[in-house]
Amino acid sequence: MTAATATPLASPNPYAPPTDLIIVTTPFVSGYHVTRMIGATFGLIVRSRGLGQNLFAFFRAWGGGEIKVYTQLLERVRHEAIERLAAHAKSLGANAVVAVGFDTSEMAGAMTEVLAYGTAVVVEPDTTPAQPVSLH
Repeated sequence: MTAATATPLASPNPYAPPTDLIIVTTPFVSGYHVTRMIGATFGLIVRSRGLGQNLFAFFRAWGGGEIKVYTQLLERVRHEAIERLAAHAKSLGANAVVAVGFDTSEMAGAMTEVLAYGTAVVVEPDTTPAQPVSLH
């Protein structure tokens, strides 16, 4: 076995955004125009940190610095909230979500709630030619 065959291929980004729906934090999608505004859409998830993670974080906090177990948990939870947001928007008939934001809170000292929210819309490519900018 050569070194080339023994080296595993890099896995795709597990937290990549969905590819079948446009999701942006801006109130518009560049190169597209909104043909229909559907309304609010969201994805909500509540996760427990677990006793082991809480104990590890408690001792890690004494030394200062990043608590990676929490960072990884929040990355995973934020991605799951976006996936739920996308599924909800598609169920409403949207092909895009604009003005996406997040809200995070703690519940009972052991759970984290993450809400991804935005406006579900239908967009189409904007085929109108670009207009020159004039300062006069």
